[in-house]
Amino acid sequence: MSELRQVADAVAVGTVGGKLKKFCEEAHAILAASPGSEGARRVKPLLEALVAAPDFVAEHCGPDAKPGLHLLYEDPDLGFQVLAHVNDKGRVSPPHNHGASWAIYAQAVGYTDMTEWACTPDPANPPRYEVKPATKYRVNPGEAGIYADGAVHSIDYQGGSRFVRVTGTNLDKIERTFFNPATGESRVVTP
Repeated sequence: MSELRQVADAVAVGTVGGKLKKFCEEAHAILAASPGSEGARRVKPLLEALVAAPDFVAEHCGPDAKPGLHLLYEDPDLGFQVLAHVNDKGRVSPPHNHGASWAIYAQAVGYTDMTEWACTPDPANPPRYEVKPATKYRVNPGEAGIYADGAVHSIDYQGGSRFVRVTGTNLDKIERTFFNPATGESRVVTP
């Protein structure tokens, strides 16, 4: 049995922490009734409540959590994923999208500075884009940022930062695009 399936089965039979299990059940009900970005907007406050719960944070994002990216749950019917990002070192990502998936980033520890980008084809140089920051804000513990399908954003987090990301699907299985603001070049990442 794959590790991914074991995690999904563990949540389904209630062996995973109560708050995470409740979140996954509620997110499933919302997304089954309202798939896509509208459902994600309704899941966002539930995720904010989850990362504000001290026992959830201690278990999945606390000081004893192993650094790295951890799959906490993948819904066996709808495919959405819940992932914990436990970061020892800070990082700034390039502007990117999640292709045909939405994403919610909810801060548990530290903070993440988010930038939403406007990317428009450069009429003077067709394969390139004009890539400009549109909105910048900080996500603090208990807060979340949400990105619709295809929305371009970047993240900048400090060392020791920890957040939970929920995506509409496994991002490793879909095309995503990364942008270079200095050159206007884009790079498509395929599964």
